[in-house]
Amino acid sequence: MALNSVNTNMGAQVALQSLNRTNDALAVTQKRISTGYRVADAKDDGAAFAVAQSVRADIAGLTSANEQMGGVKGVLDTTMAGLTKVSETMSSIRGVLVKLADGTLSSDQRTQYTAQYNSLKDQVTNFLADATYNGRTLLSTATASGGGNIATVRNEKGTTYTLTAVDSANLTIATVPTDAAAAATALTGDFTTKMGAINTALNTFGGNSNYLDSQVSYNKEKMDALDTGVGALVDADLAKESAKLQALQIRQQLGTQALSIANQAPQSLLSLFR
Repeated sequence: MALNSVNTNMGAQVALQSLNRTNDALAVTQKRISTGYRVADAKDDGAAFAVAQSVRADIAGLTSANEQMGGVKGVLDTTMAGLTKVSETMSSIRGVLVKLADGTLSSDQRTQYTAQYNSLKDQVTNFLADATYNGRTLLSTATASGGGNIATVRNEKGTTYTLTAVDSANLTIATVPTDAAAAATALTGDFTTKMGAINTALNTFGGNSNYLDSQVSYNKEKMDALDTGVGALVDADLAKESAKLQALQIRQQLGTQALSIANQAPQSLLSLFR
């Protein structure tokens, strides 16, 4: 191949190829700086991008799980509040039952204490009925009215955790005792049974609440760990990219100058024809 040719300029071709490579590298660096990602899409690194998308899906799943558990926590907290008021009221009912079990009460006194008992009994019934959140309750097994067990997702895989509903009928005390003997029987029978059921429900739902709190906290920690992992996989080292950008910009300028010089080489052939 003739070196002195106006048809083929090897120097210009080499300079152009070098400049194109520099421009390509500069485009990559600029993309990383503008997006903050070393792997912004599948074109940058298909395998890394696929892994990152999978982890991001896990993070989205954990976020949704925590949101759902947050709603269930609303039901659970309402249930706990209602049961706590019921338990407090049952303490008052016990005091009234003890008085009603006293055979020395006058008829008027028994009437007064009976009315107090009925009032407290109605409060228990109302507390149990009002313990609803967004139309759901754990103090009823009637699904048609918003009761029944609640199965909530707890992780990104959709694994569920079930909260078992309690039938409020098992927590509601019987009608007022008619005499001292009936009141005494209620103290050791119906009242003790219902108080035990209330305490069991409080213990169970308290455990449920602690579990959900722990699960939400764990999910948050897991999301932080996953997010850190994704960052290590796809985030750009901006300090490194900044230094590379400056170097590439200089190479681009030199490459442009080199190409300009190479393009002027055929001009020297004109002197041969003067």
